[in-house]
Amino acid sequence: MAAPPSFAAMAAREQQKKAPLEKVQVEGQVILKIAQHCSQNEGATISTGQLLGLDVGGTLEVTDCFPYPGNSGEEHEEVGEGESYQLEMMRCLRETNADNNTVGWYQSTISGSFQVVEIIETFVSYMESLERCVCIVYDTTAALGGALGLKAIRLSEQFVEAYREGSLTIEKIRAKGLSWRDVFVEIPVAVHNSPMAAALAAEVAPPSEVTALDYERLNLGVAQLLEKNLEYLNDCLDDVMVEQGKLSMYQQQQRRQLQAVAQFKVQRRQENMARRAAGEEPLPEDPPEGMFKPVAEPNQLDNMLLSNQMASYCQHINSATQQALSKLTLMEGLQKGL
Repeated sequence: MAAPPSFAAMAAREQQKKAPLEKVQVEGQVILKIAQHCSQNEGATISTGQLLGLDVGGTLEVTDCFPYPGNSGEEHEEVGEGESYQLEMMRCLRETNADNNTVGWYQSTISGSFQVVEIIETFVSYMESLERCVCIVYDTTAALGGALGLKAIRLSEQFVEAYREGSLTIEKIRAKGLSWRDVFVEIPVAVHNSPMAAALAAEVAPPSEVTALDYERLNLGVAQLLEKNLEYLNDCLDDVMVEQGKLSMYQQQQRRQLQAVAQFKVQRRQENMARRAAGEEPLPEDPPEGMFKPVAEPNQLDNMLLSNQMASYCQHINSATQQALSKLTLMEGLQKGL
C-alpha cells in the first residue's frame, strides 16, 4: 500500500496550482494607517511599514499593517534593531488573533518617484521567502491633490529571472526581450470595508448638498504641480545623460582594446615571419591570457529605472493638464450660461 502524500508535498503542489495574482484587496483601516504614517513624515524621508494579510487564490488580501521604527534614510545604531521590532510586533499580533502573515510592505513617495535600485533589492530579498509579495506605494503629492495616491506594484517574473542571473547587459536585455516597461507590474487595488465600518462611515459622513457650489473643485491652479514634475523630469534627463556617457565610454574602451589586439596580432605575424626565416618555431598569434582584460559593461538597470521614472512624471503632467483643460471648458460653459 502506497504511503499517503506528505503535507509539504501537498502544499508544494497547491503552490504550483495557485492562480496568478489578479488584484490586491486592501482594508479601509489599512489605508488610513498608511496615510496617517506617511503624512506625519512628509517631506523628511521615506516612510515604510509592514503589510499583513492572506494570500487567497488570485487575490492578495491586506488586512493590517504597522510602521517601521524611524525612517529608512536613517542608520540604526544596531543592525538587528529593525528585525527585533518586527518579530515583537508579529508576536503581539499573533497573541491577539490578528493576521500576522507578511504579504509585503508599503512606502511613501513624492510624485511617484519610487523607481530606484533600493526597491528592486528589497523585492528580491522578500521574494527569497515570499514569492507573491507586493509593495503598496502611497504618493503624498497626489493625496494632497485629492486623489487616493495608492498603487500596488510587484516585479515581473521575466525581470526577476534576468536580474538574478547577474548584471543587466545590453546583450542580456536583448536576448530576454526586456524593456523598461517590463520592470514593474501594477496590480489593481480594491478597497474593502466591513459592513460595520460602512455603516459607521454613512452615519458620520455629513449629508451632501447637491445645490451647493464648490468652487474649489474648479480650481485651475496646476502651475506648481507642473513646475515640480518638470523639474523632476529635468533631473532625470541629466541622469540619463550621465548613463549615456558611461555607455559611450565603455564603447570607446572596447574599441581601443580591439585595436590593441589587432595591432598585437600584426606585430606577432611579422615576428613569426622573421623567426621562420631564421629556422625558429613561430609563436602563437593570440595574445597571452590576462594581457588584455575584458572591459566591464555598465549595468543597464539604472537606465531602465530612469525610463520608468520619466514615464511616471509624464503621466502626472498629462493627467494634470487634462483635468485643467476639462475644468477650463466647464468654466467657459458656466460663464456663457450666466
